[in-house]
Amino acid sequence: MTDLDFMRRALDLADRAAGLTSPNPLVGAVVVRDSVVVGEGFHAGPGRPHAEIEALRAAGDRAGGATLYVTLEPCAHQGRTSPCAPALVAAGLARVVVATGDPNPLVDGRGLEILRRAGIAVDSGLLADEARAQNRAFFTWITHRRPHVTLKTAMTLDGKIADVHGGSRWITGEAARAETHRLRSRADAIVVGIGTALADDPELTVRLGAAWPREPYRVVVDGEARLPTQARLIHAGTPARAVIAVGPGAPAGRLRQLAAAGATVVECSGSPGRVDLRHLLGWLAEREVVAALVEGGGGLNAAFLEAGLVDRVVVFIGPRLLGGRAAPTPVEGGGRSLKEALRVVGATVRPIGEDFVIEGDVEPAR
Repeated sequence: MTDLDFMRRALDLADRAAGLTSPNPLVGAVVVRDSVVVGEGFHAGPGRPHAEIEALRAAGDRAGGATLYVTLEPCAHQGRTSPCAPALVAAGLARVVVATGDPNPLVDGRGLEILRRAGIAVDSGLLADEARAQNRAFFTWITHRRPHVTLKTAMTLDGKIADVHGGSRWITGEAARAETHRLRSRADAIVVGIGTALADDPELTVRLGAAWPREPYRVVVDGEARLPTQARLIHAGTPARAVIAVGPGAPAGRLRQLAAAGATVVECSGSPGRVDLRHLLGWLAEREVVAALVEGGGGLNAAFLEAGLVDRVVVFIGPRLLGGRAAPTPVEGGGRSLKEALRVVGATVRPIGEDFVIEGDVEPAR
């Protein structure tokens, strides 16, 4: 096996904890001696041992003179756990291969420098693109101080998210809906607009068969505080995890009623009756929301896109044709000229059940 093989194994290990490590990154590690894997590990969640420590424990004395493959630069600071870089030195490793650096200012090259000063050979950059993609949400949260935003929508082949009567159940099949819950499991917050909340009364929970161990925030962008206090999303889990984002001038009586129902009311800046989405994302980032999944209608989707706050899109397409000039589409708002269109880069297309899913990163507007 080659360096590439061992690093791919480390990436696979890291992905085992997808959706469970926030606000920490996904990390996997493999210890190899004489071309044989002698230890493996991955970070399972906040407060749990880091991937490198798990791999060293599994390797034991065999770590001396071995090579460690790790998907993210070893940390060099005291957090919920002790720093990893000094532990790698103490283990007597001969070489460390790192996929990508850690943009966290508390790390950002310091871990690699500790290793090099100790005489350990360090190679960096192997499968870096794959490692950065795996932790795209963490990188956005660290560098931009806001959650990474994925816009998810489902539409027909002719670009409709509902029929002319507002009916949208179901545009896609069971496999696509199950994939939506997998996306939710990897998010720290699920965001909808008040229109969706009133029309569908969603729970915004993760339903993957077994109970999911983490409870994402259930967020409604509700400029005028119109959400009913009996809305299912308030009572589908811990009421305080239901976040109602309101704009200036929202009726004080409605705010009191929502708070009395147990919901968390966030009064955002903006124009009367409208929510400043940057304010909302900043509030969420302060509460360690690293990844947000927007499941809005055309109005909310347009608002996020017009604010330049969408990092990735996931579009499910059901092979159906609805037609209808008045049938809603995934993105409303004022629209753009072709020259000003936002580009989706690195897009992939794959079948999922009877449907298709297209996903890719939104290229920042120039």
